[in-house]
Amino acid sequence: MITLADIQSDPDFRTLIERSGASLKGRGYTEHGLRHVTYVAEKAAQILTELGFDDRTVELAAIAGYLHDVGNLFNRKDHGIAGAALVYQELRRKGMDLDEICTITGAIGNHEESNGRAVSPVSAALILADKSDAHRTRANRREDDRRPGVHHRVNLAITDSRLYVDRESKTITLEISFDQTICQIMDYFEIYLTRMEMCKQASTLLGCRFRLIINNLEFLGNLDLRQC
Repeated sequence: MITLADIQSDPDFRTLIERSGASLKGRGYTEHGLRHVTYVAEKAAQILTELGFDDRTVELAAIAGYLHDVGNLFNRKDHGIAGAALVYQELRRKGMDLDEICTITGAIGNHEESNGRAVSPVSAALILADKSDAHRTRANRREDDRRPGVHHRVNLAITDSRLYVDRESKTITLEISFDQTICQIMDYFEIYLTRMEMCKQASTLLGCRFRLIINNLEFLGNLDLRQC
């Protein structure tokens, strides 16, 4: 069976990830390179491990996390669908089981908030891991930018971010420390409101409740922007 270690040691996949990250960097987006996909792979696997899923499902989540952004090589728009098609072809060529490929590519094709939703435990774990990776280390300003855009300001303002699972209480919590001298929490929701709603749906599929805590303030249910 193909493992995450096999994928990580494959020079073709490494090239796809590096070129995809470079493409977005050149367009001024936040960091989407090897650091990001490694984090997503590890966090997706951790989520399912802590919820008691079997080892192979955990491994498929890690593979999906590692490969989820290769579609950015072509374009940011619909990169999940483009990436799913590319990963399907590559994994078929490498002889991976078709049913497992369907699980991985279904997750990759559904990780964008514009056109996706959690469709399986692997998909749900990928969404939660991907959307939780917000931190000042992801800010990726271009040299010709006089003032960073809202995506970069928000990431620069996030001094700490932690996603954790409590299996006993059936909760998945994203806890953020936010520096409001850089920008306001409202700016966070300008970008992340639909992503947090996606995380709520993903958590529900996993039988959990999603919690968002920013600067010790908890937002429950539908996020109330009047509290920001």
